[in-house]
Amino acid sequence: MEYAPARVFAYRENRNSKLSLLRCPLRVDGLSFEGASRTGPVTPGSQKILIVGPSWVGDMVMAQSLFIKLKILNPQVHLTLLAATRSYTLARCMPQVDELIELPFQAGQFAPLARWRWGRKLRQKSFQQAIVLPNSWKSAIIPWAAGIAQRSGWLGESRYGLLNDARKLDRKKYPRMVDRFVALALPENSELGEIPVPQLHYHAEDRQQALSDFNLNPDYAPVLALCPGSAFGSAKQWPAENFALLARHYIDQGWQVWLFGSAEDRAVSDRIRQGCPMVIDLVGRTTLPEALDLLSCATAVVSNDSGLMHVAAGLHRPLVAIYGSSDPGFTPPLSQQSRIVSLDLPCSPCFKRECPAGHLDCLRKVTVARVNESLGDLLQAHAPVI
Repeated sequence: MEYAPARVFAYRENRNSKLSLLRCPLRVDGLSFEGASRTGPVTPGSQKILIVGPSWVGDMVMAQSLFIKLKILNPQVHLTLLAATRSYTLARCMPQVDELIELPFQAGQFAPLARWRWGRKLRQKSFQQAIVLPNSWKSAIIPWAAGIAQRSGWLGESRYGLLNDARKLDRKKYPRMVDRFVALALPENSELGEIPVPQLHYHAEDRQQALSDFNLNPDYAPVLALCPGSAFGSAKQWPAENFALLARHYIDQGWQVWLFGSAEDRAVSDRIRQGCPMVIDLVGRTTLPEALDLLSCATAVVSNDSGLMHVAAGLHRPLVAIYGSSDPGFTPPLSQQSRIVSLDLPCSPCFKRECPAGHLDCLRKVTVARVNESLGDLLQAHAPVI
């Protein structure tokens, strides 16, 4: 998922925060990368945990539940997050993250020697524990090379040795991804207790700047945000024609409709604009932080199961989430202000990028009327506060 390049390389320090996110060069054993580092104060004697974060945007939002749980268990814990480029910017909206390091590796890049060198460089930070959220073998190399005493994660790709707290997954006990993340904050086989929900924080100054940059005014009419794309594939995308019909209905009711997505979603947004030229198309024009800031202005959001859907849930915007090939029981929106629309057909969830049967009934048979009804019920139940 590619968003527009960042317009600036340093985020302003929020006046209520001790942290800042800065673009800076990182050198690792002769390797130089343009990385990102955010550093907060370390309380003497506090526990230091390195977290290897997920690369997908939606997964990173759900990972915040783990960060919150760790802070509840030990308010003095110092959390350092290693994150891929496409997801690390979300951490500026997660006050639980004390230090942020951007990894330079491309999606799917193995690079074991470079990862080992990164780990060796991190030895000087003296972490007591690492929590590895991805299940891939390569994601466990850095904590192992860093010599961290306790390296926790799910066994995944047979990561014996790389992890010394490698846990076998009980899918019935931990049916949701967020359950599996939060379980790693606790000793093995512990009861999860209450699962904290993500709480993304936007900065008012950044939001106002984004509104100004795109000449938007959320005050003159309610805003329906539509997120019609999905980086995973077409088997998670409600038809563009249906999004256009829904947009036209709300514009006729006096709303404004904003489209969100990455550059990869432009073909979908073009089809929506053909059916409803009055929409405001932001697809491919915003950075991820700008999209987050603007989504925080939405009166309501309708989205496929995507990273932006989880961002909207983390912002606690009234949200209708449409599921096709994916499982709402595994990665639901973690917000009380949400409604799930899923037909629960015998062939779904199939977890395929493209419909293996070729009909895409799990999404094509979701009517505009059904989505509109869910949205109306949601707005009646939750008067939005912006």
